[in-house]
Amino acid sequence: LFRGQSRDIGTRYVFGGQVLGQALSAAQQTVDPGRAAHSLHAYFLRAGDVEAPIVYHVNRARDGHSFSVRRVEAIQHGKPILNCAVSFQVDEPGFEHQTGMPDVPKPEDLAQPTPLPAAELARLPPKLQRWLSTDGPFEYRFVWPRDEMHPAKRPPYQHIWFRLSQRIEAAPALHRALLAYASDYHLIGTALLPHGVSYLTPNLQMASLDHALWFHRPFRVDDWLLYACESPTAQGARGLVRGQMFDLAGRLVASTAQEGLLRLR
Repeated sequence: LFRGQSRDIGTRYVFGGQVLGQALSAAQQTVDPGRAAHSLHAYFLRAGDVEAPIVYHVNRARDGHSFSVRRVEAIQHGKPILNCAVSFQVDEPGFEHQTGMPDVPKPEDLAQPTPLPAAELARLPPKLQRWLSTDGPFEYRFVWPRDEMHPAKRPPYQHIWFRLSQRIEAAPALHRALLAYASDYHLIGTALLPHGVSYLTPNLQMASLDHALWFHRPFRVDDWLLYACESPTAQGARGLVRGQMFDLAGRLVASTAQEGLLRLR
């Protein structure tokens, strides 16, 4: 059993990426250090309470010659809020190929995100105001910035550079856990782009339903990574989004997929 605390970032519920990162960290601590996580598949079952700790129960599903699998259940108030499976593999050689990185400006050539004007911020619910006014652990550069208060319709894809705001000296396992955390930011919002709504649209209910993450190559989460997200479909109050993460050298380091709830009340 492992216990995780929630960082209050101003959101109403626990941020899904936090639970993903903590679940991955708990699983990693039960595996031989020579085996690295290569995939994670999770289902979000309930919203998490930011005021209560989360208990992570890790089940040792399998330890084979090359792979280990762990099942993790995140529990709060006696009920599961997330179920996930994580697979680990020893380092070994094999075939190599990858898709190319999109041709986009480098992060140093892009402007920092512009804060909402005070008058528009004051129109939002207090919790949302606090979330937008709180410095998060990551910094971002948007290739195509969007006015979230007045969203225009546009194609369902976006490219975002991100990195941890401070340099860390840590083992690769922590970088993977932090990437799991970051992978839930901005992903499902890609499915809203062609509909002229955003996470600030009144009466919009938006939540992650599941999440898949694959680690392909070594990376540092405190170096700039490009998150290329695209949504092939939305239907039945659900949207599907796929993402690819590239480092500055153009190496594909991770991939994601997520289905999320998108409901206008």
